[in-house]
Amino acid sequence: MDVSQYLGIFLDEAREHIQVLSDQMMILEQEPENQDAINEIFRAAHSLKGMAGTMGYKRLQHLTHDMEDCFSDVRAGSMKVTSELMDILFQALDAIEGYVNNIQETTDEGEEENENIINEINRIRNAATGKEEAPAPEKAEAPAAGGASESKDTAAPSDKALYRSMKLDDSAKDVMKDASLTEKHVYGFTVYIEETCLLKAARAFLVIKALEDMGDIVATDPSTQDIEDEKFEFSFSLYTICDEEFDKAREAMLSVSEIADVVGEEFNETTISEIGAATEKKEEAEPEPAEVKEEPAAPEPKPETAPAVKKETAPAAKQAANTKPQAKKPVISKTIRVDIEKLDSLMNLVSELIIAKNTIVSAADSGDSSSQTLNEQVEYLESVTTNLHEAVMKVRMVPIESAVNKFPRMVRDLEKKLDKKMQLTITGEETELDRTVVDEIGDPLQHLIRNSADHGLEHPDERVASGKPETGTIFLNAFQDGNSVVIEVGDDGKGINVEAVRAKIVERGLASEDTAAQFTDKEVIDYLFDPGFSMAKTVTEISGRGVGLDVVKSNIESLGGDVSVKTKLGEGSTWIIRLPLTLAIIQALMVIIGDEKYAISLDSITTIENIPSSDVKLVQGKEVIQLRGTVIPIIRLSELLGFDHTEPSDDMIVVIAKKGDSLAGLVVDELIGQQEIVIKSLGKYINNDRIISGATILGDGEVALIIDANALI
Repeated sequence: MDVSQYLGIFLDEAREHIQVLSDQMMILEQEPENQDAINEIFRAAHSLKGMAGTMGYKRLQHLTHDMEDCFSDVRAGSMKVTSELMDILFQALDAIEGYVNNIQETTDEGEEENENIINEINRIRNAATGKEEAPAPEKAEAPAAGGASESKDTAAPSDKALYRSMKLDDSAKDVMKDASLTEKHVYGFTVYIEETCLLKAARAFLVIKALEDMGDIVATDPSTQDIEDEKFEFSFSLYTICDEEFDKAREAMLSVSEIADVVGEEFNETTISEIGAATEKKEEAEPEPAEVKEEPAAPEPKPETAPAVKKETAPAAKQAANTKPQAKKPVISKTIRVDIEKLDSLMNLVSELIIAKNTIVSAADSGDSSSQTLNEQVEYLESVTTNLHEAVMKVRMVPIESAVNKFPRMVRDLEKKLDKKMQLTITGEETELDRTVVDEIGDPLQHLIRNSADHGLEHPDERVASGKPETGTIFLNAFQDGNSVVIEVGDDGKGINVEAVRAKIVERGLASEDTAAQFTDKEVIDYLFDPGFSMAKTVTEISGRGVGLDVVKSNIESLGGDVSVKTKLGEGSTWIIRLPLTLAIIQALMVIIGDEKYAISLDSITTIENIPSSDVKLVQGKEVIQLRGTVIPIIRLSELLGFDHTEPSDDMIVVIAKKGDSLAGLVVDELIGQQEIVIKSLGKYINNDRIISGATILGDGEVALIIDANALI
């Protein structure tokens, strides 16, 4: 039996519990008497412990058990919440997250025991509660597991000993009799699982695995395949040939979480012959219907017997137990929890799409190809597909909360490491983005927050001297703006010293002193995104290695977004990230440049203007136009894309594109119109300074390239 089918569910739920623990522990640190937080922490730790036990991750189960005991003492009032306690519990939470990360990478929790953390937790508990030594976790867990504290006698209550009614064929009984004549033990067990258990098959697998580590399974009822498929109620029976004493075998089964009880007994050569006898006598006493005598009914499915399990299952199990898992990343499907109403809407739209298709096919078959009829059906089809696109987008959308909810804990740790006072405020965490974007945005945001904490915020004495509050503020704001999501990360710190950056550019030989003096503030700040460029005077583990902002920029741009910064010396900086809602389908303006069709995302476009060629002026060697009082640089796309130079006409078609506060005019040859397009990746085939971000296939089968306006501005 394999529990890998539950791995995805385990990882999703484990991370949810870890996040609950982190959030509630942050609250508890600020409000030590908050009973709601204590109860939430206790429930999350208890659930995580049970899940780890189900999956067989003993180290994770052990550490979580100690955390649960700790909060049990806090809940009972025998221990107070202190700064020392919270520090070690946060370390334990990091270790738990480390186990989960290892499991995600290799399906194995690793070899780290984290004894120093466990010992420190127990030391604090013992000091607070006055105990001399901590209870052994394995023994403490046994009663809760469902009956290890009960009598270990081999005699089992007859009404619960369902194994006595199992049918065994002669070969199985012969194997058991031979084993009973040696030093091995033959046991029969019926295992009862708690009725609240959600993963019965996983619990049963762990019970069977525990026995296989001690010997061989002779037979199960129902069969192991039915158990794996959860085709059983809340109990199953088995016979085993075991090397260990009865008490040890039973205790191993009871140590599995959510096992309510285990009843069993040891059999010898005589009693083995009696197995199933009562059932056989009862069946013999019942008269068979006449029509069955000539053609017997199909025999009842028999439990798996010794030869099959002894030769194949047991050795395989032992080999698996003795072989370390290879460090190979498991295949884990990514999931999204979807409101059932969204799925209903999606299903209805698919139905509408089928109706539209059938209508067009019917019109074609009947020869009714009049322009009006066809146009009506095409318009209907366009309406349905647009609604279908929106519905699919909503299904893929998830709140960015999952990417930002780890930051309060991170800021708490940075506060201690940097010896600064700081607070984090987050707004708009309910803003939704495509799941693929949310998965990738966490690391860039994390770096920007660490950058604000290390470089942005001053030490408390500096802040007080400059008339600021002693506690610095880091903020993260998210909101939707048209077809984009904007995320702002900033602080009320010292801001970026543009002149210091300018001097660093000259010092590193990136530009001459005269050239650097001509740079605008924006051009100077853009150097912060260059690989290896760092303003830190000393290299620290927080930041300052010059490998941060360039990675942030490349990660954001790989998602089709852009990043910019606003800063004011002495008042702070704000990093602005703009991301597309989805990476799959966009509304685009189709244009012709040279003799090729191109697409430009409507999200980047503000207006389209006809500009007389005579209005183009030169400023510092660059072509610009003046539009309603604003000077805008223009970019001739035909020249940029390498088309032959053509004589300019009297009027130019200029697409005004915007990135943040910056504008640029993109000169195109012709306009085709607005169209919904599906983005296709070009991989590594085209590398033109990121001017081309992808391609799309048009209705006539022609391929059109997509121009990335953000890369041009």
